[in-house]
Amino acid sequence: MKMRKTGAKVHKDTWAFFLFLMPSLLGVLVFVLVPFLDVFVRSFKTVVTKQFVGFQNYKTIFANQAFQLAVRNTIRFTLVCIPLLVVIGLMIALPVSKLKSAGTIKSLYLFPLAMPTATIVIVWKMVFYKQGFLNLALTLIGEWTGLWGEVHIDYLGSSASFWVLVFSYIWKNAGYTIVLWLAGILGIPNELLEAARVDGASEWQCFFKIVLPNLKGSLYTIVILSFLNSFKIYREAYLVAGAYPEQDMYLLQHLFNNWFVNLDFDKMAAAAVCVGGFLFVVIMLLQRAWDKKE
Repeated sequence: MKMRKTGAKVHKDTWAFFLFLMPSLLGVLVFVLVPFLDVFVRSFKTVVTKQFVGFQNYKTIFANQAFQLAVRNTIRFTLVCIPLLVVIGLMIALPVSKLKSAGTIKSLYLFPLAMPTATIVIVWKMVFYKQGFLNLALTLIGEWTGLWGEVHIDYLGSSASFWVLVFSYIWKNAGYTIVLWLAGILGIPNELLEAARVDGASEWQCFFKIVLPNLKGSLYTIVILSFLNSFKIYREAYLVAGAYPEQDMYLLQHLFNNWFVNLDFDKMAAAAVCVGGFLFVVIMLLQRAWDKKE
């Protein structure tokens, strides 16, 4: 009799679980999976006649120079930004975690996320324009030291535009990274650190032997979010430099926007499938790597 009650309770809990999960599953199915399936089907057809052309659309985008440039810049941007963001966020979070007002301070780091994109773009233009504040500051320093003359570098119209984009990304996303690091650091029991110090462990040993191993979950979350957010920097890049920026600043989002304007939906569909597949593979590889470490 007891076994029957236990089985009925498990069955009831299972149904309750699915009932709570069903709205989210339906939302993902209707607004994500079904549209992506439609894009996947369209990637094998022409736009106007809907004729099946096999992998012709994929061959077209991989032979496209703009696509190659956008992929190269996007991968470069991701490989540069994620390590910088992870390291900078950890370097700031470690000393902040030792302050008594860490809870108040960490809320200030989220301020860049609350700022409208248009406001950020205006600031970047004022700073990095050819006659902007950065060039004025460098000119003043050069005059005071006598090391150089007037500086008129066009940061948004040269290869330096890539590093402007990197700076913009790190400035905007460092806040939530610091908050996530702080949550992980403050979640480590003080007893572990105190016991290690009593046993004669140095601060570096405590960091590498206790703090870092306990931050694996935070590191995984930060890397995944940073990776996904690196594909969302388009608004800043587009508003600063337009649809056709300097080639070092030309990302996949610029390419998708231009194909959309030109109604090249067959290319967009094929490229979207490739990008979606790439994101899925990378996330699964990261998940597998973290599972092995645990």
